[in-house]
Amino acid sequence: MSFEITLPTSLSDQALDGRLLLLISKNNDAEPRFQIADGPNSQLAFGIDVENFGGKNTATFDAAVFGYPLKSITDIPKGEYYVQALLHVYETFNRADGHVVKLPMDRGEGQKWNRAPGNLYSTPQKIMIDAEQNPKIQISLDQKIAPIEPPKDSKYIKHIKIKSELLSKFWGRDMYLGAHVLLPEGFEEHPEVKYPLAIMHGHFPYDFGGFSETPPDPNLKPTFSARFGMNGYNVLEQQEAHDFYKLWTSPKFPRVLAIKIQHANQYYDDSYAVNSENLGPYGDAITYELIPHIEKQFRGIGEGWARFVYGGSTGGWEALAVQVKYPDEYNGCYAACPDPIDFRAYCLVDLYKDKNAYFLESDFKQTPRPMHRNYLGQVSSTLQDANYRELVLGTKSRSGQQWDIWEAVFSPVGEDGYPKRIWDKKTGEINPAIANYWKENYDLTYIMKRDWQTIGPKLKGKINIYCGDMDNYYLNNAVYLAEDFLESTSEPYYDGEVDYGELAEHCWNGDHTQPNAISRLRYHSMFISKWAQEIGKRAPEGVDLEGWRY
Repeated sequence: MSFEITLPTSLSDQALDGRLLLLISKNNDAEPRFQIADGPNSQLAFGIDVENFGGKNTATFDAAVFGYPLKSITDIPKGEYYVQALLHVYETFNRADGHVVKLPMDRGEGQKWNRAPGNLYSTPQKIMIDAEQNPKIQISLDQKIAPIEPPKDSKYIKHIKIKSELLSKFWGRDMYLGAHVLLPEGFEEHPEVKYPLAIMHGHFPYDFGGFSETPPDPNLKPTFSARFGMNGYNVLEQQEAHDFYKLWTSPKFPRVLAIKIQHANQYYDDSYAVNSENLGPYGDAITYELIPHIEKQFRGIGEGWARFVYGGSTGGWEALAVQVKYPDEYNGCYAACPDPIDFRAYCLVDLYKDKNAYFLESDFKQTPRPMHRNYLGQVSSTLQDANYRELVLGTKSRSGQQWDIWEAVFSPVGEDGYPKRIWDKKTGEINPAIANYWKENYDLTYIMKRDWQTIGPKLKGKINIYCGDMDNYYLNNAVYLAEDFLESTSEPYYDGEVDYGELAEHCWNGDHTQPNAISRLRYHSMFISKWAQEIGKRAPEGVDLEGWRY
């Protein structure tokens, strides 16, 4: 049995490079492209790399093509299925390091393969899969994902985009950084005031979400959130966004500039805000190009003491990372449920001692390592599941997913121009040399311990970490290790805060009074208020701490 995929010239007049995916679903709840996941409800995906695909060229999926969660199309039971194909289009980049690589450029969607504008796909069709009755199935790509309209400015929210000279030089083409800027109440009425800068790190933001001048839509149909087991969560989100608007414009709320950064790239929906051999100098570009530009345009104070960072998950790692790597440029970090900040607990893998990422070491038994659990410890996917899904979506760390972006950010460049593997994607065998490179450059606990004599005085009072003790991805394990080091510090003592939420899942952020479903919607109000209360302890003498509190 095989599937033959074609790209007619009517859809594209040129041959294309990319990752071609065959997507198969047992149900019609959604298009197959929206049903590929790590958990038990995932449908089927198979992938191949294609070059110069189009016109008379045909791509064939046969028994040898690797798939997830079934390894081969020959494993698909006989029956009726919904079938779809999708081409994730790659571009060619001639980087400054001399490497030529083919990667998917972000096109405004935040590096999502199933929604990226310009990607080509087929209309789902219901077919009988039966190797004897239907040995060859033909599919033609007949749809193209449309461009995304950018968000519009409002009184409070402004959108900016700048060309980064640093990133453009690295990638050999124009590269841009963006941001959504939330202006303080009274910005126009107080032209003499300069403001501190609140920087929220995290996944790609289409707009400055969580802020709405309008009340909830009274006609909005409540939807059920499976994650939180709550009906009407969409209504709650709208109410919280409007409540934040009322708080933001109230007389007592601190007047700051608040921003969310857009730095989606060829590997992921954001860059992890640090310099990387594979992604380029994103840390420097954000810190020394984007942030000063925003401060200049919107009357920021423009000094390190008047900036702070916060975020959860990816944003939690980034908040701590930029505080550690740029200790003079930021004056406080609030890192909630951070991605692994100590690689001795890279989720459930010790990169320095374990030999295999997917299985516990044993003479005779293969015990898979879990990847996702709920607050009761019930496991829904394994580490091997997630990595096999990524391998189907993209080779050479190009899946645009979680484990691949960690590899792209943390690893050195390989001889082929792509990231060196931390472990073999099929077997899970860990490469100790790459693990040591990660340790020296991106293991935040190790770096703080190694360099504390130098950076410790600059970090005093600035480090705050929060995590649920039942984080879905076991991220609390790395926080325990980081806390052990931080509590051992002297000359100076770190003088920050590490806190845990009992039975709290991802992404607990330090609020003991509310469940995750609510507190995750209050990052801005929580951390801006907290920083404003404590900044007087670390601000230089003589700076203005009152002019922006009108």
